[in-house]
Amino acid sequence: MTAATLAGRTIAVPETREIEVFAALLERRGARVIRCPLVAIRDAADPAPVLAWSRRLAAGSFDDLILLTGEGLRRILSCIEGHDPTLRPRFLEALGRVRTITRGPKPAKALRELGLKPDLTAERPTTEGVIASLRGFDLRGRRVGVQLYGTEPNRPLVDFLERAGAAVSSVAPYVYADAADERQVRALLEELRAGRIDAIAFTSSAQIERLIAVASEAGLRRALANTLVAAVGPVVAEALRRHGIEARVMPEESFFLKPLTSGLEEALRDRPRS
Repeated sequence: MTAATLAGRTIAVPETREIEVFAALLERRGARVIRCPLVAIRDAADPAPVLAWSRRLAAGSFDDLILLTGEGLRRILSCIEGHDPTLRPRFLEALGRVRTITRGPKPAKALRELGLKPDLTAERPTTEGVIASLRGFDLRGRRVGVQLYGTEPNRPLVDFLERAGAAVSSVAPYVYADAADERQVRALLEELRAGRIDAIAFTSSAQIERLIAVASEAGLRRALANTLVAAVGPVVAEALRRHGIEARVMPEESFFLKPLTSGLEEALRDRPRS
């Protein structure tokens, strides 16, 4: 039986896709969990660009493939299965031939689910980490496919590749949309401002942007003034930092929910209660 290391603690969870998994990890340790999924992940509204890009990969048009998220690869496969299932075998065959570069453990996990593994994994699971990992390679004339994070065009990565002489083709297989209505978001912000939440654990940059859209950047900083802020990994931590918010908890190596839960346990152990 798991020890009640978080008994008496209130933790806000803005996660969407794995909200019940995360909530269960915290509740088994005694926490009261406030569920407020801030963003929803949805397929790209138009499947045609995703299919066109996937057909190019299947035809051998790419030398390298950069996977920024595991969600992206799964959404590409889902799009293929829903609109052109005959493409799947050729896509998977080509996926096994192309040199794959992953930003972190989640896209690597998505590849392993297909019986594949990345050829190169960024030491730091960020855009800067991917760029640093590729600096030692000759990219002149390389045809590089890039699976984007949501619809963010990731100009730093694309610009680096193009300056290095690569031809870049990007795909955005999913989008972020609002999940909780604004009334629920404002209720969460009020709980934060009142100091009734011990910690909030962010698992995507889009969650931060949703709160800022409702509260403003300065308003969110004020709301989080007395709350322990946790980030699942460096991408989310950097997004917080850009808005003047410091993540006090972040797993050191494995950027998943269990290590994040362990980090919250440790950080809240001696912290005064709300």
